Amino acid sequence: MRIGVLAVQGAFVEHARMLRAIGVEPVDVRLPADLVGLAGLILPGGESTAMRRLVDRWGLRAPILDLARGGAPILGTCAGMILLAADIADGDPPVFGLLDVTVRRNAFGRQLDSFEADIAVPILGDSPVHGIFIRAPIVERVGPGVAVVACLDDGRVVAVRERNILATAFHPELAGEMRFHRLLATMAAEHADPGEGAGRRPHPTRRSVASA
Repeated sequence: MRIGVLAVQGAFVEHARMLRAIGVEPVDVRLPADLVGLAGLILPGGESTAMRRLVDRWGLRAPILDLARGGAPILGTCAGMILLAADIADGDPPVFGLLDVTVRRNAFGRQLDSFEADIAVPILGDSPVHGIFIRAPIVERVGPGVAVVACLDDGRVVAVRERNILATAFHPELAGEMRFHRLLATMAAEHADPGEGAGRRPHPTRRSVASA
């Protein structure tokens, strides 16, 4: 199985390392041709404004949308969650708009306010996930089709899923946490299996995507 990692900016090396550790071949994605034949894609943490510019500079927006709408699973972490959101609270237009959520960038403060936390993620088992929050976003609104995957102790939403789209406000890859990558690989295998009809359900087109 081959899963891509958007490699234009940010923590893509760490995600590739996690994929190799679970027996999945990572593919650095910098050009549209790199997306051909992929079973899934990771949008890493980094600087969302720079990533937005580079995605458009290298013509990646439309082919990534096509990959997602075809049912391939997408995992976004930190800045990757911002790229996936349908609404960004501080006014920027959406990039991919594949997640019916509103996010706020840098919700916890500056780099100096970075922190780590153990988070309950029931879909990944009983033991908590260790998350690293670095200038992390927060989910302020969740649409009716979006499942909340994880919250902090104070109730703030930090991980969500909508069909084939999965996103976290934190960095599991920096903590050596492989369970999100295993979940992505499972989703990718189900999508690639012709017998798994649910994995081939296309993602609905949203106006926010068309106008982005």
